[in-house]
Amino acid sequence: MERLTNYFLPVLALALIFASCQDEVTTTYTYRTMLPVYLEMSDVRARIIAPEPPQALENPGKIYIYENYLLVNEPTKGIHILDNSNPANPINLSFIPIEGNVDLAVNDQMLYADSYVDLLVFDLSNLGNIRLVNRVEDVFASQYTHETGQVITFKDTVITTDAPYFTGRPEWGWLVSSDMGFRANFSAASQSYGTGGSLARFTLMSGHLYAVDDHTLRVFDVEDPKDPQFIKPIDLGWGIETIFPFQEKLFIGSNRGMHIYDASTPSSPTRMSVFEHVLACDPVVVNEEYAFVTLRTGNTCWNGVNELQVVDITNPYNPTLKKAYPMQNPHGLGLAGDFLYLAEGNHGLKSFDVSDVMNIDQNQLEFLRDMKSVDLIPGPKSLIVIGPDGVCQFDYSQPNRLRKLSCIQVSNPIVIN
Repeated sequence: MERLTNYFLPVLALALIFASCQDEVTTTYTYRTMLPVYLEMSDVRARIIAPEPPQALENPGKIYIYENYLLVNEPTKGIHILDNSNPANPINLSFIPIEGNVDLAVNDQMLYADSYVDLLVFDLSNLGNIRLVNRVEDVFASQYTHETGQVITFKDTVITTDAPYFTGRPEWGWLVSSDMGFRANFSAASQSYGTGGSLARFTLMSGHLYAVDDHTLRVFDVEDPKDPQFIKPIDLGWGIETIFPFQEKLFIGSNRGMHIYDASTPSSPTRMSVFEHVLACDPVVVNEEYAFVTLRTGNTCWNGVNELQVVDITNPYNPTLKKAYPMQNPHGLGLAGDFLYLAEGNHGLKSFDVSDVMNIDQNQLEFLRDMKSVDLIPGPKSLIVIGPDGVCQFDYSQPNRLRKLSCIQVSNPIVIN
């Protein structure tokens, strides 16, 4: 027994020595999460909102044209006001700080902007003295977490953990790998409205403001532009993404299809039809005969479909698919007469002659691969394109030959999904 002890003790000592000399190897994983933040709306409402000096664009969201001005949303932070009289030299004028702002629209010099659950109205008649003139409370009440007046928002946060899967504590929110990112997107001539992009969730038509969230269309009477009157919510089902007005109709894009609503009675839109497709992100623009719909994959659009669909809407009660064209990762789009401009995400910017909808693929005009893009507006003076490089403008007087006029760089480029 003593002999065995004398043998094993040196062996054990050597094992402990070698073990102590080894480096401990720990594998860590980095995830990006939207960390939930709870706010009291009473605190948000108590803060004074006053225009600030111009600020650099960090991570622009929605874009909007009104007269000679370009309005650019900074998601959840506020709205940049730019003088766009000369698209080759846009001038940054001011910034309106608006907590929880995602969408905007302008009606007769009144700016409508959401602030979490409230609708705010700003007087833009004197851009040197922009004033908050009205607040319509609790009209986007679906954002309330409960009846105490709290709203929930999310902060983009990076977390390091030793978990190799998309897991975490409940308070962490939704985790995804760190190489993925988050993003909080012409009316009747008789109305003094502005123009939004194809990713817009606010739109104006016939003296009414229409706003969509994930599942609801909200209707406001804005005949008195300073005093919006909330009329009613209309349930649309889940997955609602965008809204586009045309000839007393509302074309609403969802991740499962396109809804068409008759708004000839502006205060009470009624559903005409739903054109269904596979689960995919879905903005839409239209003309008299056709709706042009882009379907794409992405963080929440995972069905592997990337295409442009042309839908015959001559009978809005029975829209039918005319033809589908494969694309790479189409996002927003815009129509200018017979010309369609399409944002292809990281792949670039495309333009088409769509006068013959059965041969759009044979009538591609340009493919600007170096112009990464997510949304655009064919405006009266320029084609305005938003992407990771910033907000760029093009002369599109020759549709087959876009000429870059200017680009406003951003400090925190958009992550395209």
